[in-house]
Amino acid sequence: MIEIQNISKSFGDKQVLRSISGVFEKGRTNLIIGASGTGKSVLLKCIVELIKPDEGLVFFDNRNFTESNRHEKIEIRREIGMLFQGGALFDSKNVEENVRFPLDMLAVMPRDEKQDRVNLVLNRVGLQNANKKMPSELSGGMRKRVGIARAIVNSPKYLFCDEPNSGLDPQTSILIDELIQALTADYDTTTIVVTHDMNSVMGIGDNIMFLYQGDKLWEGSKDNITHSGVKEVDDFVFANKVMMAMRKENT
Repeated sequence: MIEIQNISKSFGDKQVLRSISGVFEKGRTNLIIGASGTGKSVLLKCIVELIKPDEGLVFFDNRNFTESNRHEKIEIRREIGMLFQGGALFDSKNVEENVRFPLDMLAVMPRDEKQDRVNLVLNRVGLQNANKKMPSELSGGMRKRVGIARAIVNSPKYLFCDEPNSGLDPQTSILIDELIQALTADYDTTTIVVTHDMNSVMGIGDNIMFLYQGDKLWEGSKDNITHSGVKEVDDFVFANKVMMAMRKENT
């Protein structure tokens, strides 16, 4: 479980997040949604301190991450896996080298054990024959799956996914969503997904936090988002439905 309390962040005179609080539950896919520019990715980066929030606290299973010392933060970061937008693979490394990178940086284990672990997670994401391929040889969906394999190679307790479906076709997006959902259940992780894709919301949205212009306006599940009673949420859902309908007409 991850809990955030009153997270605020400004860049210059622009306030991006205003006192955001919430709980992200273990073993469920927790989504942070909203239109572009609402602070979704900034909030995710504040949670892991890729960006330091101006105010607020973050707790990983009741451990105060914000006020931890350097050693304590390193120990918590060892339990975190991250899928960055676009995959963020190293172009000069092949698939298995990219996936092994967190183990080389953080894990103390023999090289053959690292290789076994790499092979295991590549098999889990359906890339068992791709070890020696370079990123330039991969499709967008394959790059995302390599990114997921790298994110889970250290068996994380906490999994963060920033716009995992960006740039993907609808069918591949569904496959990535289903993979993230399955891995969340299999590894019993606390998973947080940043997205603006309503297909993802309706497919895997166990718990959903809706941000609007830096504020949390609504929280619930995919079962009740279509009758939230919040105008901004209704507008977001309607706009996405129109966009999905237009995409279908153009295919």
